[in-house]
Parts: sequence; structure tokens; C-alpha cells
Amino acid sequence: MPREVPLIHLGTILLEHADFTIGREFWTETGCWRCTDIGTRTICAIKLEGDPRNWNGPPYSVVEHVFDENDFGALYASRDSVPT
Repeated sequence: MPREVPLIHLGTILLEHADFTIGREFWTETGCWRCTDIGTRTICAIKLEGDPRNWNGPPYSVVEHVFDENDFGALYASRDSVPT
């Protein structure tokens, strides 16, 4: 069941597994990502860098990365939420 209130940690909005939908964009300290698949405890995403034509899929012409429950503490809802 999705949370009604976003998880707030030190003034930033962190994302949890239940917050993701396919196509949702999110940020990490390395840049912007787009969710491409949702597993039981993981999400897959592509990094939104380079030629935007590579972001069309599936199949994607860029590598999909897997984020698991150990990564969710560093996935942010907006660029402004990423710690500097």
C-alpha cells in the first residue's frame, strides 16, 4: 500500500519501492534516471544522458541498471532533493 506522506530524511524526499512506476524519473547523486521495470524488491532504470533516442524502448540501446532495497536510501524524487 503506497504511503500517504513521502519519506522525509534531512529535508530531502527519498523514494521507496512502492513509489515507483514504469516511466517515473528520479535522481541519484550521479544524475537523472527513468524506471524501466519493477521487480518484487528491485527496480531497473536507464540513466538519462546522451542521445534521447537511446531512451526509447524496450528494448533500450543503453544499459539498464538494477537498484535494490539497499539503494533506495539514495533515490530522490527531484533534483532539488539530492544532497550537495
